[in-house]
Amino acid sequence: MRLGVLDVGSNTVHLLAVDAHRGARPLPAHSHKAELRLAELLDEHGAIGAEGMDRLVTTIAEALQAAEDKGCEDVLPFATSAVREASNADLVLSRVRAETGVDLQVLTGAEEARLTFLAARRWFGWSAGKLLVIDIGGGSLEIAYGLDEEPDAAVSLPLGAGRLTAGWLPGDPPDPADVKALRRHVRAEIARTVGEFARFGSPDHVVATSKTFKQLARLAGAARSAEGLYVQRELSRVSLEEWVPRLAAMTQEQRAALPGVSENRGPQLLAGALVAEAAMDLFGVGTLEICPWALREGVILRRLDRLPAI
Repeated sequence: MRLGVLDVGSNTVHLLAVDAHRGARPLPAHSHKAELRLAELLDEHGAIGAEGMDRLVTTIAEALQAAEDKGCEDVLPFATSAVREASNADLVLSRVRAETGVDLQVLTGAEEARLTFLAARRWFGWSAGKLLVIDIGGGSLEIAYGLDEEPDAAVSLPLGAGRLTAGWLPGDPPDPADVKALRRHVRAEIARTVGEFARFGSPDHVVATSKTFKQLARLAGAARSAEGLYVQRELSRVSLEEWVPRLAAMTQEQRAALPGVSENRGPQLLAGALVAEAAMDLFGVGTLEICPWALREGVILRRLDRLPAI
């Protein structure tokens, strides 16, 4: 069957169409993506304004048309932190439902972490042992740890790259004092969670998902995405620590010109790098591996698991 998963995230609205059935690896068939940066469209009251809602409704309608054009039998729509934390979330959801027919499922931060963990577990398999999974989105940071398909510990923190850029780094290039203040804030937030994971012992394998980590790994010398999913890609803390001060000294335009970094993601890369560096340092991670699968694949896998056995 062909399924579509519609991800209304803090940075993008992304429809991924896959050919899938229970017990098989979902095969990507089509991708339709639009940059909205909802996390940066919140007003001073934390609400998504009229313009943001207009753009969201239009983008979802276009994604639904793409799903129909590509023959998707069903579409699994969900939203993450930008909608979840908007002060007018109920209004946004009701307008989307009224104008597009889409009933967005708003995932909690813990659900995001658990579904991303499921995707990583399925990708790496049981031989990976105890997994620590780190994901940096536009609005939040998810961390999950466990031996099975359900993590033993999962947390979500308001440390997304888009959110932090908008709230902490107004300059271009950023003021060194702002960078230092953000670094202090990020580390304090992550440090509060470390004890919750430490009681389970050291992980056997540490993996990361998300565009931010893929871009940072590319800067550190990992293979390009064009070389395929099955090429192993890693990011070392030493390489990341070398890149952070370089990114801090660059303008947004200079960051966007780096290998593997898009114009839309360049502004957020420094904040994402500070979060990645803090997480790797505080959790004692020397090197992590990039996982090609993340939240969208987790949503699809969970849906397939619930299909009746043939």
